[in-house]
Formats: sequence, C-alpha cells, structure tokens
Amino acid sequence: MANELKIDARRKQILEILRRDGQVRVSQLSELLGATVVTIRSDLDALEQDGYLERTQGGGIQTMKNYYNLEFQRRKQERMGMKKAIAAAAADMVRDGDTLFINSGTTTYFTAVELKKRKNINVVTNSISVAIELGGLPTFRVILLGGDINAQYSFTYGEDVKEQISRYRADWAILSVDGISPGVGLTTYHAEESAIDRIMMDRARTPLIVADSTKLGHESFSRISGMNGIDVWITDRNADSRMVEQITQGGVKVVFT
Repeated sequence: MANELKIDARRKQILEILRRDGQVRVSQLSELLGATVVTIRSDLDALEQDGYLERTQGGGIQTMKNYYNLEFQRRKQERMGMKKAIAAAAADMVRDGDTLFINSGTTTYFTAVELKKRKNINVVTNSISVAIELGGLPTFRVILLGGDINAQYSFTYGEDVKEQISRYRADWAILSVDGISPGVGLTTYHAEESAIDRIMMDRARTPLIVADSTKLGHESFSRISGMNGIDVWITDRNADSRMVEQITQGGVKVVFT
C-alpha cells in the first residue's frame, strides 16, 4: 500500500502500542498503521524473533522479560548500525580472561552481544539486559549488581549497588553515556547512575566509553566525570573534528569505526 509506513517506523509504533496496552492485535494494527494483514504478521514475527514480544493467535503480548524494558528495546533501534560497529570495536579490545564492568545502555548491550566470541570473561554489571544476554554462557561469570530497579531503562542502582562494585577490580569499565563535551566531560540523564559509573571508572584499569557521535557536544542532566577520567572513547567518523581534537589533546585515545 502506498501509505504504508517504513518498516522501522512502523515497528517502533507497534512497540509503543504494546508498551501502552500490553498486547496487540493484527487487525487493529493493520487499521491503525495502514498496512496489510500480511505485513503486520511479518512485523510481529520479526519482533518476536528479536525478543520484543510473544506471538499469540491473531496478535502478540508482552513477554515477562520485556515487561521491564520496552523503552530500552525501542532505543536499541535508534542508530543501530553505528552502535553495533562501536560495540564490535570495543569487544575486539577485550582479551579472553578479562574482567569487565559494564553499565546500562543500548551501546553497552550491543557490546555484550559482541563479547560472546570471547571466553572466560568475568562481567560485573548493573544492566539487567546485559546480564540476561550473557548469563547463560558456559565460560562467562556474570554478576548482576542487586539494588533498586529502574524498570523503564532496565538497570539497578542505589547504595547497595555502589557498595557491591567496591568489592571488585576490573581490567575494563565499558560505559555508555548520554553526553560528551570537551569542557564539561561525561554526562548521563540518570543521576542515580552517574555515581555508579564513577565507581566503575575508579576501579577499572582502563575506562572505555562507547558512544556515537550524536552524544558529542551534548550535556545531559548529571555529570559523571571530566574527560581526564577515561582512557579510550570509541565512536563513529561523524564526530566533530574540532571537538575530537580537543579531547585527544587531553590524552584520550579516540578510536573511529
């Protein structure tokens, strides 16, 4: 049909309806989105394969796993190609046997997916999605930090989480952030997570930021640290060259994908 939405936009709308109502019907979506029944069925099949929903006769429902992270699932689809390339580069830096701190975020989630090619990895994380992704691997040891849960964004936080991190040391702190600025440094939308990120950075041999170029020049709500708190930043080649130069002059290694 001429008025069908593009696939990505249509599937994002399906996820929004699923998050709101807890279930979706093929006939309802066909009418709302101006797509054929066959197209909607194909969308639901694809979303089930990606773990976003469970198919039912005539529609789909939220899975218990994704009841807590549909917002996270929606954000995973934004700039997916950039994030996957950055994630692959980060995973290439990790060696078998390393210990990692990993915070919550869509790019760190994709990094976790790429890490499956490694062996004998220890992962300490406050990301529920990362823990689920890696928890079943036979050569991985995964520690999910227990505490309060931010259900919308799929992470744990609080004093208990901070106390637990202080028990460990790591080779890498692999962190996703919401803002990177040569002057202000690293920032995040969630104040409760900025303190967790700082402890991970302090207790890791190499703090590593995975963030695409849209985060450069952006300042979010809560400051994590200055740029002198990190060693490596992996990003894409769309990053503003003048700001990148300022960051590299401060001693940060910038890796482009």
